[in-house]
Amino acid sequence: MKMDSDLLHSPAVGLAEEEEADMNDWKLPLAFMKKRHSEKIEGSKALAQSWRMKDRMKTVSVALVLCLNVGVDPPDVVKTSPCARLECWIDPLSMSPQKALETIGANLQKQYENWQPRARYKQSLDPTVDEVKKLCTSLRRNAKEERVLFHYNGHGVPRPTVNGEIWVFNKNYTQYIPLSIYDLQTWMGSPSIFVYDCSNAGIIVKSFKQFALQREQELEVAAINPSHPLAQMPLPPSMKNCIQLAACEASELLPMNPDLPADLFTSCLTTPIKIALRWFCMQKSAKLVPGVTLDLIEKIPGRLNDRRTPLGELNWIFTAITDTIAWNVLPRDLFQKLFRQDLLVASLFRNFLLAERIMRSYNCTPVSSPRLPPTYMHAMWQAWDLAVDICLSQLPTIIEEGTAFRHSPFFAEQLTAFQVWLTMGVENRNPPEQLPIVLQVLLSQVHRLRALDLLGRFLDLGPWAVSLALSVGIFPYVLKLLQSSARELRPLLVFIWAKILAVDSSCQADLVKDNGHKYFLSVLADSYMPAEHRTMAVFILAVIVNSYNTGQEACLQGNLIANCLEQLSDPHPLLRQWVAICLGRIWQNFDPARWCGVRDSAHEKLYTLLSDPIPEVRCAAVFALGTFVGNSAERTDHSTTIDHNVAMMLAQLINDGSPVVRKELVVALSHLVVQYESNFCTVALQFIEEEKNYTVPSPANTAEPGNLTPVRDSPAIPRLRSVNSYTNIRAATTARNLNKSLQNLNLNEEGGPAAFSPGNLSTSSSASSTLGSPDNDEYILSFETIDKMRRVSSYSSLNSLIGVSFNSVYTQIWRVLLHLAADPFPEVSDLAMKVLNSIAYKATMNARPQRILDSGSLTQSAPASPTSKGTHIHQASGSPPMPSTSSSSLTNEVPKPPARDQPATRPPYTPTLGGQAPHSHQFPRTRKMFDKGPEQAAEDGDEPGGHRNYISAALQTGLCDWSAKYFAQPVMKIPEEHDLESQVRMERQWRFLRNARVRKQSRIITQRGVSRLDDQIFINRNPGVPSVVKFHPFNTCIAVADKDSICFWDWEKGERLDYFYNGNPRYTRITAMEYLNGHDCSLLLTATDDGALRIWKNFADQKNPEMVTAWQGLSDMLPTTRGLARRVSIYLDRSKQGGAGMVVDWEQETGLLMTSGDVRVIRIWDTDREMKVQDIPTGADSCVTSLSCDSKRSLIVAGLGDGSVRVFDRRMGPNECRVMTYREHGAWVVKAHIQKETDGQIISVSVNGDVRFFEPRTPDSINMLQTVKGLTALDIHPQANLFACGSMNQFIAVYNANGDVISNIKYYDGFMGQRIGAISCLAFHPNWPHLAVGSNDYYMSIYSAEKRLR
Repeated sequence: MKMDSDLLHSPAVGLAEEEEADMNDWKLPLAFMKKRHSEKIEGSKALAQSWRMKDRMKTVSVALVLCLNVGVDPPDVVKTSPCARLECWIDPLSMSPQKALETIGANLQKQYENWQPRARYKQSLDPTVDEVKKLCTSLRRNAKEERVLFHYNGHGVPRPTVNGEIWVFNKNYTQYIPLSIYDLQTWMGSPSIFVYDCSNAGIIVKSFKQFALQREQELEVAAINPSHPLAQMPLPPSMKNCIQLAACEASELLPMNPDLPADLFTSCLTTPIKIALRWFCMQKSAKLVPGVTLDLIEKIPGRLNDRRTPLGELNWIFTAITDTIAWNVLPRDLFQKLFRQDLLVASLFRNFLLAERIMRSYNCTPVSSPRLPPTYMHAMWQAWDLAVDICLSQLPTIIEEGTAFRHSPFFAEQLTAFQVWLTMGVENRNPPEQLPIVLQVLLSQVHRLRALDLLGRFLDLGPWAVSLALSVGIFPYVLKLLQSSARELRPLLVFIWAKILAVDSSCQADLVKDNGHKYFLSVLADSYMPAEHRTMAVFILAVIVNSYNTGQEACLQGNLIANCLEQLSDPHPLLRQWVAICLGRIWQNFDPARWCGVRDSAHEKLYTLLSDPIPEVRCAAVFALGTFVGNSAERTDHSTTIDHNVAMMLAQLINDGSPVVRKELVVALSHLVVQYESNFCTVALQFIEEEKNYTVPSPANTAEPGNLTPVRDSPAIPRLRSVNSYTNIRAATTARNLNKSLQNLNLNEEGGPAAFSPGNLSTSSSASSTLGSPDNDEYILSFETIDKMRRVSSYSSLNSLIGVSFNSVYTQIWRVLLHLAADPFPEVSDLAMKVLNSIAYKATMNARPQRILDSGSLTQSAPASPTSKGTHIHQASGSPPMPSTSSSSLTNEVPKPPARDQPATRPPYTPTLGGQAPHSHQFPRTRKMFDKGPEQAAEDGDEPGGHRNYISAALQTGLCDWSAKYFAQPVMKIPEEHDLESQVRMERQWRFLRNARVRKQSRIITQRGVSRLDDQIFINRNPGVPSVVKFHPFNTCIAVADKDSICFWDWEKGERLDYFYNGNPRYTRITAMEYLNGHDCSLLLTATDDGALRIWKNFADQKNPEMVTAWQGLSDMLPTTRGLARRVSIYLDRSKQGGAGMVVDWEQETGLLMTSGDVRVIRIWDTDREMKVQDIPTGADSCVTSLSCDSKRSLIVAGLGDGSVRVFDRRMGPNECRVMTYREHGAWVVKAHIQKETDGQIISVSVNGDVRFFEPRTPDSINMLQTVKGLTALDIHPQANLFACGSMNQFIAVYNANGDVISNIKYYDGFMGQRIGAISCLAFHPNWPHLAVGSNDYYMSIYSAEKRLR
């Protein structure tokens, strides 16, 4: 905007007004900005779930090998005096050596039994090599594939050798005998766990690894070369699954401090609490806890496994802390393997963390294989010290005075820390370290409610949080909790389970196995439960029954269907949606559930949802009805009648405003097509025949509609198609590979009907297209063929078919599919094309098998008898038969039924249920249609399965998975648009400030008055002849449409921003455009004269334009005026009335879109519900040429082709809503406009140039002006009271409100003052005094008020 800089920065821009304008912008609703418009309708990528233990293991046998030789010290260790003596808390010198040995052995076994009571324990005290061998081999034999533990205490023998040997005794205890680790490996096998409590234990770990490696190499050699001597020997077991725990590094000795036990490592692993408390007391800090002595520690009351006692609580806290440290420090897979796979291994490793902490303080470093990162400095150990401190400080009073024990605040504090993490943290950060503790807390009733609440909030952060929680091991806990009857847990558990199942649906089996589904059935049936919890319950049930037969049976017995049907009319839309999806899934390929549904008339109850205001709910209902008819069980007459009934109900959604619903509709109908395949093949053949022999009666002139090439497309001008325009349309129509470009839709422009005979069954303009297996991109029925069929079926008398009533359900549904194949939304038409082609393919392959073989154009791979088995071979081999393109070999031979005279005009597509029974009896249910005689009957009988799978497998919309994403995403988080700090919100704020500035500055200019408007500020040659121009209300972008494409220009910089193809068929043209959400994220709506509406986003910026949605705004555009090019000559002689095409008006405040045109109604669409809300009959015989509405007064003004101007009040019923008709114009109304003020007038202009002003309450005009004759275009400036007239006599006149001409524009500025062409369209900017003009010579220019004003 070449604004004066002083105006741009003038202090006159008062803040009050600007703020108020902003407020209005904030209040305006946004259209087509919901998730279904912005996201691809598909499920989320499944996360690889590693949380399930693929191989849970048990340690079933334990060998306790003690080499103590009590009373004899080994020669290589010099002991201190005094020295550590206790073994398993027993002083071996306090009794006879033999008794000491046995007592220590028994004690060690007891200590291990605390951790794994069910294992088989075998002691081997001071053994010989043979005894060890016998012990190990027998334990391995009994354990089979399970784990065996080997515990070695070598305190009475020399240290391990560098050659990889440990020591045992000879029979007489006169010598130490070495035992090779290699032999030990062979006897123990795998999986095993080894514990070494001796000095220099690290040496054993190293040797073990070397031997293991040697074994792997031997195994490889034997595998590669079977004749190798190694291969002849018994194969050594692999040592991959072996775990080792050693007391110290290879060069270290065990601590000899007399205050510690001699087997400190064993004590840490098997009696962790006892040693941890002792060690705590030995630290200097213990002096801060008065009265605590080593003796007192022995007296701590309670049992380890009773969490209510002091000892039990300490044990519980210890478990929680060590688990937490491990989860935070270890890599996930190692954590799973060591801490979740085997109870005994997990306990030993938790205790190993304590051993590392204690022994490091005595310069000893315990070693493990697999190696763990160091954990002894982890911060959680301080929490342990505090818990011990709090417990011990109470001891003296508890023991002496018997006071009650105060429970530790540890768990409550950890939950608080978790809560702080949840409330304070940013998005991308490390996971909360308290997660394993939350898990432990679920065991305690005291904290359970709070823990579940926090857990739910954590899972709500997204799928990553669910995966983390599952990897910690939450699953068995929450599964167990489903057995609890506590009502207060219900909402929390339902929420948590919904989150888990949204991320990992494989849990369905676990739930059914543990009867968990009953919990959710009872929540669903509980009417006191809030709707959102019932929604989650029904979502969980929908996952349980999803493609899982056991789940379907369990839920059917649990009365799920009746429960769901009761809630179909719940006011909560998400609940209605999921109830429908759940029903659709329970009877999917499960006949008992379908019959249960039939008994409860489920299908009839679902019908009400087909007109639900929420598109997703309509979608879910279509899905449910689709799987209802899609069951492949045997058909009875009863079920066929129901199927037909459902089909005709579904057919009514053919013009639903939401593409999501229509896509689901195609899939639902495809189930029906699969069920009644032979009947549909019959219909397909009839349609192919009809279409081949029928020329579409053409509107208004008798050529093919393809001939209606606009005259203005003069061949001298090349059709520019910018590259990026193509990428977007290719992206939009990848599957519909219509001859590589929709531009070539060649409805035989030159030749007569013969040139284009779809009997060729090839796409029309490719020379030799392959006849498709439907997997092929080139279809049997090309897009044009289908489009022509669709139009034929509405004009022609298709009832000339023998034995088939014209209105049979199958014909009706075929029509619906034809209509959907021409849907303006590419994904819908692609799906419908797949279904149609699949059937056309079958029909033509089956109809004339002999003829196909005769035609000689088959490829080599064709089988001798083309039953459908053959067709599958074609599909697989990728070389389908090629019919010659000259003769229609596949269909020529189908006999033509004799035509019967029938009324030729039939209103297009009105499938009604009224007065006609579904005509199932006219199709025998057996597959007689393509019976090829007795010799092939058997092959044919088993045929439907194969192809059936082709359609149903290919056709899915992803709706259910996409809906399930809702539960995987954060529910509690503030949406971005409401978050004041978010970028989305900031950008919006910036846009609203810009809007306020534009409004204010333009108002200043228009209030000064505009005395001239002829300063040309922009001119450029458009790629096509401009037919509609539209300024963006606030930025410097203008959209210019030609017949089928849209070009965007920046009028300030004078550059082209974008040019893309709108995707409408060849014989249609764009007749109207609107910006939706112009104040915010703009979308562009285009309307074409076949009644289709398309909405685009991402235009005029760096991205590729994308279609947001598209639908058939007007379904029955009148064929008499359809498709005619609006030639300039029309304006001279109105008797040739070219249609008005489609006209629209958009109300941002209400989200309503008014549409009309070559029809007898004004149809109002609610863009929020994406459905038609009202049809207002115009009461006239001519088309509507202009629409204008005023939302405050609910008035709609329509200008008509017969010169009348009609005013409607949309609040009244269809019969009385026309409140005024003005008949003062004698000819076609070019523009009717109602001013938006409270007492705004109606201004209308006819082609004769007479401008009339009406007051809505008075029957006659209150003023009239005469402008130029031969008017072709006119616009009225909403703010500045100007109107501009474009004439076919190649000039533009601009008038002010008094009728004075303020500017006359006849020549372009610059290049030799060339005369402007005949005006094809013009439009004022909604705010600035700018006028855009498009003319037939391809030029687009913009004129503005004189410079000094701006």
